[in-house]
Amino acid sequence: MKATIKTQGRQFTVEKDDVIKMNQYPEAKEGDSIEITDVLMVADGDSVKFGTPLVKGASVKATVVENKKDDKIIVFKKKRRQGYKRRRGHRQSIALVKIEEIIG
Repeated sequence: MKATIKTQGRQFTVEKDDVIKMNQYPEAKEGDSIEITDVLMVADGDSVKFGTPLVKGASVKATVVENKKDDKIIVFKKKRRQGYKRRRGHRQSIALVKIEEIIG
């Protein structure tokens, strides 16, 4: 069974036991259960249900495996011949989420 979910402004196509990397939920700790109700599509074998925009009664249950920071991204700005250089780094807080069950 597959489902396409929308959470935090992004869309993911997931199956049971998938581990996805998404932005960290501020209130969720490691081991907490999350229910995602914004399901756009559910596919079970040959039967496919598309929502307009959401599938009624469908949800995805997931568990937060780990909260951590992603790899560092370096933001470097330069204007040539002006002596202008700026170097900044950023590490996004992410959560590894395991899909436990797809209801739909």
